[in-house]
Amino acid sequence: MNFLSPQWFLLTGIILSFFWSKNDIVQKRAKLWGTKLLQLSVILLGASLNFNSVLKQGAEGVLITFISIVFVFFLGFLGRKLFNIEDTLGLLITMGTAICGGSAIAALAPVIAADSMIITVSISIVFFLNAMAVFLFPILGDFFGLTQEQFGLLSALAIHDTSSVVAASAIYGNKALEVATTVKLTRALWIIPITLFFSFYKNRLNKKNLYLPWFILGFLVLSLVFTFIDFLHPLKGPLLFTSKLGFSLTLFLIGVTFNFEKLRKIGPKPFFFGFLLWVLVIVASMILITW
Repeated sequence: MNFLSPQWFLLTGIILSFFWSKNDIVQKRAKLWGTKLLQLSVILLGASLNFNSVLKQGAEGVLITFISIVFVFFLGFLGRKLFNIEDTLGLLITMGTAICGGSAIAALAPVIAADSMIITVSISIVFFLNAMAVFLFPILGDFFGLTQEQFGLLSALAIHDTSSVVAASAIYGNKALEVATTVKLTRALWIIPITLFFSFYKNRLNKKNLYLPWFILGFLVLSLVFTFIDFLHPLKGPLLFTSKLGFSLTLFLIGVTFNFEKLRKIGPKPFFFGFLLWVLVIVASMILITW
């Protein structure tokens, strides 16, 4: 059990919120530094995404991930209406399901000005489903007799976070791991256009001047740099470690601002929404890959 994982940072912050919830100075600073650290972590995450993976997959890989993402957002829109879930929370859960879990939520949250409580709930749901996926998917693969390639594609399309995709596919086999990693990276690159789309949409809706989220542009620049400049590759590991640490610390700060009264008002419906959305994605992905 890794106690340095983001889940434990979030849990520690939530526990400390019992003692610091009434401290206005701690709450204000946690929100301020949480936002800044989240944006910096998103930028550094760009070092992990290599545009060559898109070229390697070709048009077919891009098309498959695009169809998957559009399908998830369509289901997410219907699900938000069905469960009567607040738009921002429903959008973050959908974003995490459609692309790459906590990383996608982290990228979109500042753009749509999501409340720290909303971020906490959406990321917690994704973390829980990720933990289930690592154990559930190899069993599903064996039960349905999936080939290594089919299982790799299923993992890449239907598991939220990259780490869980790698863990589940590695259990199934080396070829599954290779396919899953490549397709998942292609899927993760959709963070850029989708986040920019919601930035444009929000500003148009609020009739504001065009605003480009600087941290997404930084994410894009770093992705391009580490794709095409080979001698910088030794820096990739330290930058990714720093990004993960920054993301974990962000979750700790978000946990500190946790509000149990708000959680009571939100209720259990977001979890059922996230779970049902995930199940539908698994079923649709199974149909797609068996074709």
